Amino acid sequence: MGEELMNPEEEFTASEEEQIDDSWKMRTLVIGGLVGLLTGLGAAYLLTKRAEQRGAALSITPGKGLQLGMLLTGLLRSVLSLGEE
Repeated sequence: MGEELMNPEEEFTASEEEQIDDSWKMRTLVIGGLVGLLTGLGAAYLLTKRAEQRGAALSITPGKGLQLGMLLTGLLRSVLSLGEE
């Protein structure tokens, strides 16, 4: 007697909400992945093109690699702070 019957429509709505929840996550991951892919390809293209123009092989010093890593870390922190406000 203490049991309440669940309305089937409410159950459907709950699963529908979960699908909507998952769809924005997947869309965000796909868009982020594509932006990262295109940005990485663009950067690699520009680096190889500059190396060809100079007539030398591409070489990145450890200092430049560290500098690039720090810049990317700052960029990721900025991206993460977008959702905080």
